[in-house]
Amino acid sequence: MGIKSYFGRNQDALIGLDISSWGIKVVALSGSMDSPAVETMDSVYLSPGCVVEGNIVKMAEVAKVLQALLQKNKIKAKKAALALPSSSVITKKIMVRADLKPQEMEMQVEEEARQYIPFPLDEVSLDFYNIGPNPQREDMVDVIIAAARRERVEAAQELAEAVGLEAAVVDVQSYSLRLALKRVSDIHLPGQDNALVMLIKVGAHRTLMQLAVGDEIVYERDQSIGGNLLTQRIASHYGMSVAQAEDKKVSGHQDPDFEAVVLKSYKENITVMLDRGMQFLYNSTPYSTVNQIFLAGGGAMVSGLPEAVSSVLHTPCSLINPFEGMRIDPQIRRNIKLQDAPLFLTACGLALRQFTP
Repeated sequence: MGIKSYFGRNQDALIGLDISSWGIKVVALSGSMDSPAVETMDSVYLSPGCVVEGNIVKMAEVAKVLQALLQKNKIKAKKAALALPSSSVITKKIMVRADLKPQEMEMQVEEEARQYIPFPLDEVSLDFYNIGPNPQREDMVDVIIAAARRERVEAAQELAEAVGLEAAVVDVQSYSLRLALKRVSDIHLPGQDNALVMLIKVGAHRTLMQLAVGDEIVYERDQSIGGNLLTQRIASHYGMSVAQAEDKKVSGHQDPDFEAVVLKSYKENITVMLDRGMQFLYNSTPYSTVNQIFLAGGGAMVSGLPEAVSSVLHTPCSLINPFEGMRIDPQIRRNIKLQDAPLFLTACGLALRQFTP
């Protein structure tokens, strides 16, 4: 068993790399957590089958595409932060004695982890993070354990090494999303540390609903519907291949009946799914309201979806811009597409890891 950082203990310059079935997104930041600046924001598509369910299937092809992306943006950083899908990482909050020395705490964590990990520990990469004192017991501290199969972590390391990078941080996607979201939430809800903030990330194949209070994720649910539904509707309605439909969707050039027929149906499907998800949240947790909803992901970047979600869920809703409040050099601003910012939430959260303790 090896200890691998899922919590971003890194102070050197690094880039955030978000690798999914859609493609690769890269973000590089400078400055500090209080005053970050955007140095790089770019993306590239991957051909179907390169990444499946978060697994890098075609390592050589993904590495070649990533290398070209790094060279295009003249990336000089030698360290990267990557994320594993939340579904592939086991996380658990435990209590341990506050007076333990670091080595003793590590041994205690390993012992506790045996109770929650359903495979041998020598096949696991394990990390833990001391959150702080337990509210009910002064002699104890709360610790989060994160564990994943070793081959998942090694695949991220292999990809980084193939393009001359060190995988300095292998994060959990949920935590990288939360790090980026918390910074934006603080801008929109100043002084409201206990506000209930819902992130809805509509990916290509799946939609994540994540509810957080302050720094803590209190609820998370993944549903198998995403932006590919719109691609399928376009293909069916206009009698074209899925590849042609995807190109048509991305191009933004749509037929006169697109919004009234195809897009309207897609938004209805998404809002019905989200409404059911919210009812499940309210029925299975102590929470009965949400203060703010942010949308992210390519499947959320369609005309009128934030307004439709807000209307159905009766909660303020907007597309998130993870770069909001960051400094952007005018020359860089000319070369990036800020309208695509909601696609980069994970990559931005990963890049922010260089500023975390």
